[in-house]
Amino acid sequence: MVPLKVLTLVVAGQNQPSVLVLQPVEETPAGKARIVPIWIGPTEAAQIGMALEHVKFARPMTHDLMLDALTNLDARVDSMVIYGSKGQMFFAHLVLSQGGRLITLDARPSDAIALALRQDAPLYIEETVLDASSFPFLFKGEKQTEEELAAFKTFLDHISPEDFGDIEQL
Repeated sequence: MVPLKVLTLVVAGQNQPSVLVLQPVEETPAGKARIVPIWIGPTEAAQIGMALEHVKFARPMTHDLMLDALTNLDARVDSMVIYGSKGQMFFAHLVLSQGGRLITLDARPSDAIALALRQDAPLYIEETVLDASSFPFLFKGEKQTEEELAAFKTFLDHISPEDFGDIEQL
């Protein structure tokens, strides 16, 4: 199993799917990584967003109620594991610990992630699922950004209206 972290959550409009972007925690060349995008609904995105931001409400939300029930049953979220995929659909297990034993529950990844994040439990993905479902991703470092900004500034310093040709012809 490969550990995961939430890279970003892109929340779309009310009737549009959102995307949760997960990134494996692994050794990669600088500026390169793999990502696993998971399309989720707006309600699921809101729940994950609240977990990421540690938002608490005066009354318990559904995931908070579930965690309260688990706590009262002397159980705790141990981890979340994405164990399979079929097309754009992912399959996950929510792993609970109670009294020295592990209990595995089938769960939607969005629910399992929302619960795991609320208890700071680790997120994992099976290596075969990661290989089949991930995409390469290149990060631009700050050094590259500074170089690009310097090149753009040089371009702006040396540009003139004549560089655009005869505007009347347009």
